[in-house]
Amino acid sequence: MVIVESAGVVKRFGSTVALDGVDVTIGEGVTGLLGANGAGKTTLLTLILGLRSRDLGELRVLGADPGTAGPEVRQRLGFAPEHHQLPGDMTAADLVAHIARLHGLPRVGATQRASDTLWEVGLGEERFRPIGTMSTGQRQRVKLAQAVAHHPELVILDEPTDGLDPMQRTDMLALISRLATEHGINVLISSHHLTEVERVCNSVVMLDAGRVARAGRVSDLTVGGTGVIVEVYERAADLAAALVGSGFEARAVDDEVVRLATAAESTGEPADAVRDAVADLGLRLRSILPEHRSLAEVFSATQNGPDDVDGPS
Repeated sequence: MVIVESAGVVKRFGSTVALDGVDVTIGEGVTGLLGANGAGKTTLLTLILGLRSRDLGELRVLGADPGTAGPEVRQRLGFAPEHHQLPGDMTAADLVAHIARLHGLPRVGATQRASDTLWEVGLGEERFRPIGTMSTGQRQRVKLAQAVAHHPELVILDEPTDGLDPMQRTDMLALISRLATEHGINVLISSHHLTEVERVCNSVVMLDAGRVARAGRVSDLTVGGTGVIVEVYERAADLAAALVGSGFEARAVDDEVVRLATAAESTGEPADAVRDAVADLGLRLRSILPEHRSLAEVFSATQNGPDDVDGPS
C-alpha cells in the first residue's frame, strides 16, 4: 500500500526553493526522513499534513490530496512535533483525550483511549500529572501518546528522541517499533540521527538541498561493502592470519568477527577460503555474509554526489 506519493513537488518561499521537484513513494512500515538542516524535511512534512500548499507537482497522502482535503487527511494522521511547548497546566490524560476528541472520538472513548495509550507508553502512573512538571523524556512520551491515541493510519514523528539521553533514546525507539508492529501503524520519522533510523526503520528517504538524494529500503541501500563479514565462535585472529596467508586482506574485528576483502594477489573465492581455513583450524563457523555499509556512510556518499553512492565503504 502506498502511504505517501509525490511527483515533481516544488515549494518556494520567496526566492528560496525549499523543495525542488521531489519525487518519492513511501509505503507501509516505518520510514525515516533524513537530511541536514535546510534540506527540506520540515517543509515536506507541512505539505503532507496539509498545513502549506505546494507550488508545483502532485502529492497524495493515503490516496487524498492534502492541499485540497487537508482536514480529512489530518483526521487519519497523528503528529508529534519537534518542539516541547505543551500546555504545562494540563495533565497528560487531559491533553491526549483532547487531541483524540479532535480526531473524532467521543468523549468517553477519548478518555479511555488516552488512559490506555499513556499506560502503553509508560506513563500510566503519571497520567494525571501536569505536563509542566514532567521531564523532557516524559514529555516526549506524551507527544507520542497524543499522536497515536486515535489509532491513525500514519503517524509523523519529528525528532522523537530530541533531548533524550542514550538509554531514553533506546527505550523510545523500542516503543516506536512496538507500536508500529503490534498496532499496524505506519510511521514517518524525521530525524538527523542516522544510527537510530537504521535501527528502527525499514525504509528511508534522504533529502539534500530540496531534492531526493536516495530513497528505498534500508537493507537495499546499505548493501555495497567490498568485503565479507565472517563470524566464528572463537579465535578470529587465527582465522584472519590463515586468510592472509592465502592471499586475502583480512583482519580480526574482535575475537569472533573477521572482515575479509579480496586482495589483488588472491586467486580463490572468499567463501572457499573461509571454509578451508575454518576446517584446517577446527573452528566453528557461525555465519559468512556480505559486508554492509551504515546509513551514515550512504548519507555521506549522497553529499559527495550520486557517483559515490555505490562505491567502497
